[in-house]
Amino acid sequence: MNKNQRLITLRTRKLGVLILDARLATRRSVNECAEALGISPDTFTAFENGETAPSLPQLEALAYFFDLPLEHFWGNESLSENMDDDSLNNAGRLAELRNRIIGTRLKMLREERGLTLEQLSSLSSIPVEQLNQDESGLTDVALPELETLAAALETRIESFFDDHGAIGAWRARQTAVRKFLDLPEQQQQFILQPVNRPYLDLAIRLSELSVDKLRGIAEGLLEITY
Repeated sequence: MNKNQRLITLRTRKLGVLILDARLATRRSVNECAEALGISPDTFTAFENGETAPSLPQLEALAYFFDLPLEHFWGNESLSENMDDDSLNNAGRLAELRNRIIGTRLKMLREERGLTLEQLSSLSSIPVEQLNQDESGLTDVALPELETLAAALETRIESFFDDHGAIGAWRARQTAVRKFLDLPEQQQQFILQPVNRPYLDLAIRLSELSVDKLRGIAEGLLEITY
């Protein structure tokens, strides 16, 4: 087993622990999770046991089902509180579409870098036959393999995340909430006060102006004050 294969094995096991922890924290059953992803309970159990790994679309659907930030599955934090969530509708069809998008992006990135399938196989230690299937978008790409391909193609795994549709919109809301909570408490309180809405609207309008227009406004204010 070479270095890449060892890393994939270790990542698969770690991912399994994070999935199991998330499921227990959200009080979901194996059958519920399997149904949300459109897979068999045995397949989901294999995910948790670290025997095999979900694809990125499956992990996105699972994070949505758990109402967790997708980035949680790249961390080391164990969940300790329960969260309410709604079932993900049409998970199977969504994952099928996302697989095609990921496959297209993999092929595009490979061709942009002037690599043949054989060269990418050498860089990633993934067989050419598997790469062909991955690029077709007709099969699930296990997440550790996708991470390995991202590294081989000199891109970030985030470039494959869903930025559109229901999950993309949900992730955008999650990111916005986290950014708001990272603000100093004084700024949070300022934003939450309805009386301050005109100032926020003004700040938004100013942010949309060009540098030249902002410079003109500043010069005008200076003239008024002198």
